[in-house]
Amino acid sequence: MSTKDWLEKDYYKVLGVSKDAKPDEIKKAFRKLAREFHPDQNKDNAGAEARFKEISEANSILSDPAKRKEYDEARSLFGGGGFRFPGAGQGGGPSMEDLFRGGGAGDSGISDLFGNLFGGTTTRRTTRGPRRGADIEGEVTIDFADALGGSLVSMQTTSDAACETCHGTGARPGTQPTVCRACQGSGMQTSTSGGVFAVTEPCRECRGRGMVVEDPCPTCAGTGRSRSTRTMQVRIPAGVTDGQRIRIKGKGGAGENSGAAGDLYVLVHVRPHKIFGRKGDHLTITVPVTFAEAALGAEIEVPTLDGAGVRLKVPAGTPNARTFRVRGHGVKGGAADGDMLVTVDVQVPRHLSEEARAALVEFQAKAGGGDPRAHLLGSH
Repeated sequence: MSTKDWLEKDYYKVLGVSKDAKPDEIKKAFRKLAREFHPDQNKDNAGAEARFKEISEANSILSDPAKRKEYDEARSLFGGGGFRFPGAGQGGGPSMEDLFRGGGAGDSGISDLFGNLFGGTTTRRTTRGPRRGADIEGEVTIDFADALGGSLVSMQTTSDAACETCHGTGARPGTQPTVCRACQGSGMQTSTSGGVFAVTEPCRECRGRGMVVEDPCPTCAGTGRSRSTRTMQVRIPAGVTDGQRIRIKGKGGAGENSGAAGDLYVLVHVRPHKIFGRKGDHLTITVPVTFAEAALGAEIEVPTLDGAGVRLKVPAGTPNARTFRVRGHGVKGGAADGDMLVTVDVQVPRHLSEEARAALVEFQAKAGGGDPRAHLLGSH
């Protein structure tokens, strides 16, 4: 179907519907006519077959909202096929045929203006626009402290880039690719399946490139692309967590036809720390204390990630696994600095001297307090 064809055809009239028909009306009209004129129902009837193709063509345009909109606008612009330039056909100006051939007033015809409408094919090549590069992924492993404070790491990535030999054309140096004859350079083809459904897909001849390489580049075998490995410095933001995936804009694969580069996605692994853990924006640490310190109270030294250390007061009678909060010594750089959560681990001596054992027995007798499990025995 040429550009001139669809401008001269009234698809609404073909399906017998009004120009403001709803999608359901168009679908209903098509199904009714398709059953009536289907080739299987009208064998050896060339007229019915031609009518069926005409119905299918009309439905492929009017059932697609985007194609229908463009069709309506074009029909409105050119007066439903009756458009004539002043003097057309009278020797004073270009005829409609001249305009479609691009041989009238001006260097290009109407086919250039509507060359891609409905996936149609024209005799002029449509220049492909910029194509964004592919996104790529990588992984890095950093230390616990670097995850909290941020760091600059070096990583190697591999992605597609323009072939250095042919500079992306895919053709052997000294030669040029030619416009694909099958799709006229558009990179797309429209076919009708069974005479009913119109399907637009990448051209099989050029694989969607719009160009055909007759003498392929020996380096990239005609693809115009090659694998490129590069090493770059990547900044990991402060506060990143283990398993977090961060996006770095514009560091992915190179684009085609001056298209923008893709993005780089980095999966971050964080090495565990020997004594510190993490809970959101808070650091965690478990600190051992003696039985006497927990019972009598004490002031102990607690390490910090920066190595300065802080003094923590443990009140008398502190139970095992109690957690204390040290303000401002957690993860920094967010809306507010995190804290350090210090959990005490009361150490019970495994071996006692006779003297220490006697002292504990005496302590137990004098401390009193009764049976701490009495409430459990009475719950049966």
